[in-house]
Amino acid sequence: MPTVLHHDKYTSFDEFYLSYLSEHSNRTCRQLHFAGSTLALLCLGMLLLTHNFWWLAAAVLCGYGFAWVGHFRFEKNRPASFRQPLYSFMGDWVMYWQILTGQISF
Repeated sequence: MPTVLHHDKYTSFDEFYLSYLSEHSNRTCRQLHFAGSTLALLCLGMLLLTHNFWWLAAAVLCGYGFAWVGHFRFEKNRPASFRQPLYSFMGDWVMYWQILTGQISF
């Protein structure tokens, strides 16, 4: 894997994503991200079905809660969402898709 510098300014999402992946090398962290994102999608589905906006809060709690536990407990690093919230959100879903399609190991 190429050396990746971690900084707050990126010229593109692709540049950021290389750094993002290097911060998700722990398998348990990736699994927690995937579980949290899956639960967040289910909560959003419940929001659409019930029109109860508490499901939106549950989606955010699941999505970020699981990921942050993965970072603080297993990866032992600071989540990228603290530094680059938009790129981090995008990276979560790119990584989710890559895990779902087998491009990244679960």
